[in-house]
Amino acid sequence: MDLDAYQKAIVKFDLNKNIESQDKIDFAFLDKILGLSGEAGEVADKVKKVIRDQEGKLSVNDKKAISYELGDLLWYLATSARYLGISLEQVASENIEKLESRLNRGKISGSGDER
Repeated sequence: MDLDAYQKAIVKFDLNKNIESQDKIDFAFLDKILGLSGEAGEVADKVKKVIRDQEGKLSVNDKKAISYELGDLLWYLATSARYLGISLEQVASENIEKLESRLNRGKISGSGDER
């Protein structure tokens, strides 16, 4: 599925509906940002349990459960971007540009936003 098509298709699942291009942080936006953190934590928790309980061996069911959590994470990411008036295509393109620049400058590893 196309990223922008996904971003448009999921608006109907947002209780706040058609919020786009916010110029302030309100409860609706904060809810989505906190949702990103929560869903990332759920992904991490599923992976932790595979390591702890299964010696790191992933089953088909584990992969499906992690995929569901990644989908929830994608929903919060796409909705957060929409609230800012940013398309997922733009997010993805800009991320590739940033990573290509780091790779070309030999700075793919390390830390800091401006490396």
